[in-house]
Amino acid sequence: MIRSPWEIDQELGLSWYRTDFAGTGGTLRNTPDDFEVSEIANHTMSTGPYLICVLKKKNWDQHRAIKAIASGLGISQQRISFAGTKDKRAITTQYISLYNCSENDISRLSIPDMSLTPVGTSQHPIGLGNLEGNEFKIRIRGLSDSSLVVSPESFIQTIAEGVPNYVGYQRFGVIRPVTHHIGLEILKGNYQEAIRVMIGKPGIRMEEREQEGRACYLDTEDPAQCLHLLPNRLSLERSVLHYLVSSPHDYLGAIRSLPRTLRSMYVSAVQSWIFNVTLSLRIEEGRSLYEPDVGDRLIWPDGRTDQTTSATVRAATVQTKRGKCGLALLLPGGTFVPGPGDDDKNISHILEQQGITSDMFGTITKTLDTTFAGSFRPILMKTDLSISHIEEDTIVRFSLPPGQYATTILRELMKSDPISMI
Repeated sequence: MIRSPWEIDQELGLSWYRTDFAGTGGTLRNTPDDFEVSEIANHTMSTGPYLICVLKKKNWDQHRAIKAIASGLGISQQRISFAGTKDKRAITTQYISLYNCSENDISRLSIPDMSLTPVGTSQHPIGLGNLEGNEFKIRIRGLSDSSLVVSPESFIQTIAEGVPNYVGYQRFGVIRPVTHHIGLEILKGNYQEAIRVMIGKPGIRMEEREQEGRACYLDTEDPAQCLHLLPNRLSLERSVLHYLVSSPHDYLGAIRSLPRTLRSMYVSAVQSWIFNVTLSLRIEEGRSLYEPDVGDRLIWPDGRTDQTTSATVRAATVQTKRGKCGLALLLPGGTFVPGPGDDDKNISHILEQQGITSDMFGTITKTLDTTFAGSFRPILMKTDLSISHIEEDTIVRFSLPPGQYATTILRELMKSDPISMI
């Protein structure tokens, strides 16, 4: 284990690397073609009101893409659903469902760098998490040290054994890592402050108009004035400001006006941040990522969970060594609250520091009409990795289960400045 030198990693709880290799360096996404993601899913088709389509897009933010499709079809965004959010600066392929739309409707749709291909109908919409995983093909350019990828066997073996299953940069942002900060304010019921963070908090490498617009909101909280300054490409922030122009001071309404998946993302980012920090604390305390101790959480492939005791820890050790189950951490919520284990104690301490109670998750579930019951997440991610070369660049291929992040694997390989990995 080695500690990450990057400040943003420490802020987001991604404090450690499992691998001791120096790293290849390099950059991701010099062009969107460098990053390809294909969803793995097996949807059952039947007669029903939901049209299932394959969506392929290039350099499209997920929420902007859904908004563009809805606008092109003249329907509400609420009639479109998908299993998971895909990367923006990439070529992505995934399934979406559209309620009460026909193949003829789709055939008339024309959006640059995007295609929709109907593949059947279903009685049910595609829901969040309704996928088996994702396949990645990623090109890394500008390597500073190619020795690791010339002889990658030891690195590939380590990845197969498992590395910390951190929630990646995409959940939080790197230019403006604010998602979990917004979620913290929403969770506490501080809706006005959540909007101040969403609109006003600055980032790095901002163009002049964006910098002026965000500074304007921090200074004045005048939505009309800031609308004149913020660039059109900041469609999310602009939609919130438009709402506040028509409904002054209705900050909760502004948040509720956002798509449900986006509202959910803010609060789930808090849970993700707590997971990352807790996992880094476990590593810092010198506790194993592979063998359980008393009070540790276990998770099985079917989602079943348990907590070890002094009477069961030996049997749990045998089970984990055989690959029957793995260690997990709690993502706290309204239903699942921390217990007596060391990880759970760390989680309780983080919640106390942030002023968060389990009741807040229950309250915000009702307020935002989304569920934050809590869940469990494995502390290790494993995959079969292949590495090849094109000219001076490296091509990496692998697949991951739902909810795991390609950048978590790539940061172990590259150890680059996170700004080079977005």
